[in-house]
Amino acid sequence: MFSRRFTLAFAIALPLAAAAFAGASALAGTEHGATTHAATEHAAYTPAAFADAQKAGKPILVEIHASWCPVCAAQAPILGELLATPKFKDVAVFRVDFDSQKDAVKAFGARSQSTLIVYKGKTEEGRSVGDTAKPSIEALLAKGV
Repeated sequence: MFSRRFTLAFAIALPLAAAAFAGASALAGTEHGATTHAATEHAAYTPAAFADAQKAGKPILVEIHASWCPVCAAQAPILGELLATPKFKDVAVFRVDFDSQKDAVKAFGARSQSTLIVYKGKTEEGRSVGDTAKPSIEALLAKGV
């Protein structure tokens, strides 16, 4: 049997979690694509699209993401907020689905979802796994610009 306290906590937490997840999904961009936050352009992740962004010397963020991952859901609004700022407006974002894009996950050397990888052109500048702290995510993104 569940206690009243547990039932009340669950009744409060479930709608909040659902709202956070819905907000994170809305802020996160396309399901499996690239977003350039300076505009509303979206391009699907492909090795060719990623290579083109690298050749252009763009700052790039690769998100290894899973729809069921609570850490990914927590990262999404932070990334949405940061990428909307002028400092990061030109960052090309590629979201790689951890479950359905296993070849890409392996190519990036990611061992788990919630991995963020920043490139400056062809050079990897940094990565983090499981980070949900805005200051450290901002510092990671700054390595690419």
